[in-house]
This record gives sequence, structure tokens and C-alpha cells, in this order.
Amino acid sequence: MNRMHRWLCRSKGWKKSLGDQIVPWVLSGVDLGRKVLEVGPGPGLTTDLLRTRMERLTAIEIDERLAAALEQRLAGTNVAVVPGDATAMPFADAWFSGAMAFTMLHHVPSVEKQDQLLREVRRVLRPGAVLVGTDARQHSTAPAPHRRHLRSCRSSELRIASCVGGLH
Repeated sequence: MNRMHRWLCRSKGWKKSLGDQIVPWVLSGVDLGRKVLEVGPGPGLTTDLLRTRMERLTAIEIDERLAAALEQRLAGTNVAVVPGDATAMPFADAWFSGAMAFTMLHHVPSVEKQDQLLREVRRVLRPGAVLVGTDARQHSTAPAPHRRHLRSCRSSELRIASCVGGLH
């Protein structure tokens, strides 16, 4: 992640967009259950919003510095922060009742790794569980300053093919 992207992911404007628009829209009408996974929380802006809505939240973050900072900041709350790679998670099969991934999949370096991550999310979700989230992606035909646009993947059941098709 470059410096500009790090700044944006921590900015007041992004936090306001997440809180006022993105998170409420993604979670509207969705029951994620009592044991929820957040994939790739980064600095934790979404985690802060989500933890007030969840009984128990587990966040897995690949960046060790971000994971350590988030773990320290949220110690004693309903959030467990796990430093680790979401393409090979240390959780049992069917462990979680729901999962979320907010604007992180584009940080995964290849389509193959993205698919691997989604397969791993599927493995740790209970049958019929829900994965919700949003992401941005490059749009090669748009003018350079406008190559980002929002995509979403919401489903009443996790269907990797439909999610992956919408994200790359």
C-alpha cells in the first residue's frame, strides 16, 4: 500500500463514508450471526464501526504492524485480532457464522490469491453463512484519474464464483 492509500484508509472523510453509507448499506438486512470474521481490517476503521454491531468479532490482518496496533487498541473489547494470512487461516472448518471484507481484496496481489482467499473464507464459514463486503478495482478503460470504482458482493449464501466474477 502506498503512502497516499495509507492516508486515505485512515482519513476522517473515509471514516465518515464508511459509517454513513458503506457499512450500513452492506449490512442492511443481513444477519451475520454471533461469531463473525472480518478479513483485512487494516487500521481498523471498519472494525470500530462493526464491533458495536457484533457480539463477537475476529479480525485477521496480514500486516503485522497494523495487526499489533489494532490488537493493542482493542484489547479488552469484543474483538480478537489475529495476525495472519487470510489465504491460509488458522481457524477450524465452519467456525464462523458470517464474514466481512471491506475494500481489501484489491490489496491481494493476484486473481489466484484472491480466489484462494475466498475459498478459505468459504472453508471457515458454516454452511449457508454469509460473506458481505465491498471493494474497488482497476478499470482499464477509464481515464487514469478515474480508474477506481466500487463493486460489491452480497449474497444470502456464499457462492465464490459469483463473488469472484464481480471483483476482478
